[in-house]
Amino acid sequence: MTMSAMGFALMGVFVKVAYAHGIPVLEIVAARALVSVLISYMDIRRKGIPILGNRKGLLLSRGMAGALALFCVYTALVNMPFAEATVLQYLHPVFTALLALVFLGERLQWSTIVCILCSFIGLLLIARPEFVFGGGVSHISYPLWAVGFALLGALGSAVAYVLVRKLNATEDTSVIILYFPMVALPLSLILLGDDFVIPQGWTWLVLLLVGIATQIGQIGLTKAMQTESAGKATSFSYLQVVFAMVLGVWFFDEIPTIWTYAGAALILFGAFISATAKHQAH
Repeated sequence: MTMSAMGFALMGVFVKVAYAHGIPVLEIVAARALVSVLISYMDIRRKGIPILGNRKGLLLSRGMAGALALFCVYTALVNMPFAEATVLQYLHPVFTALLALVFLGERLQWSTIVCILCSFIGLLLIARPEFVFGGGVSHISYPLWAVGFALLGALGSAVAYVLVRKLNATEDTSVIILYFPMVALPLSLILLGDDFVIPQGWTWLVLLLVGIATQIGQIGLTKAMQTESAGKATSFSYLQVVFAMVLGVWFFDEIPTIWTYAGAALILFGAFISATAKHQAH
């Protein structure tokens, strides 16, 4: 999950860089999907396993949920500060744990509940919504539609993660990952239409790195889901928030506020509780 968090954080950096160079969000989604479908296909051929897997209906549903989440997350990333957009998207462990409880029958362990509560309070400190803090705390006003896309991305990610957990019993990691770009690539190209922009210079490399970084994140996530419950595994992925804060300063000169630091500290504390409880269980 640590490898996955770093991969997804780097993906966010490359997405913002590509968008800053004039590449539309849907084209970035298509580029990411193209890289992923090639890597996953080659890995499946290397393993000599059926390319379409066994539970095609669930695999297709996983691909559709992931494609929706990807578009929403990318839209939020390019329209909000890097750290804040990442943090808002990370409501997905809350959705994941609840969905896993309903559809997978997974119990909520105390460490997962503590992690979710700490992380949710941390999210409130970072976003500082006016309906909670009123006028007593100054806060940055983010576009409401961008916040909505971040939350939709979180929900889509949660659905995808629960489906991954269910599919891990019968499907190979590469097959599960393959269905994601198989859906995202044609869908993004259709929606992109005539808005395609030919990348110039280093932008080609940036788009390639979007795909590679996301593939690393997907592999780490899927492998983690094979050995841990869906809610617990994704709660530990909050480490991406810390990576996003650091990378936001390095690459975009986005200095987090004291409230962002306070929220991130709570998120880290929740991740520490989750990781410690997992270690003791073994």
